[in-house]
Amino acid sequence: MESAVRRTYIGAELSFSWFRVFVVAFALMAEDHAIRIPIERELDLHAFAPRDIPGVVADYIEAAAAAGWREVRLVHGRGHGVQRGIVQAALDRHPRVVEFWDDTASHLGATIARLS
Repeated sequence: MESAVRRTYIGAELSFSWFRVFVVAFALMAEDHAIRIPIERELDLHAFAPRDIPGVVADYIEAAAAAGWREVRLVHGRGHGVQRGIVQAALDRHPRVVEFWDDTASHLGATIARLS
């Protein structure tokens, strides 16, 4: 009898105006075997719908803290500040976030968060 292999796809298409970046994580599980692909220290949220941002941010902060990172950067974009407000509200509620601030050097509109 063949062992069952489960494939879990977690991913998002991240896009900028001049190019596209694809971030994909695959976990292949067969019995007790798993392959993990690491996350980056920066997360571009342009491709996510506003309703999904709080959950994405919370999951990303947990993964970053588990990786031992003390600081991460979340790119939410410039504009009217809607995405920025959603991101910063999610960071404000997260227990692993010590502080956060606008990345004033970013032309894309980003927030930097310091984690505990």
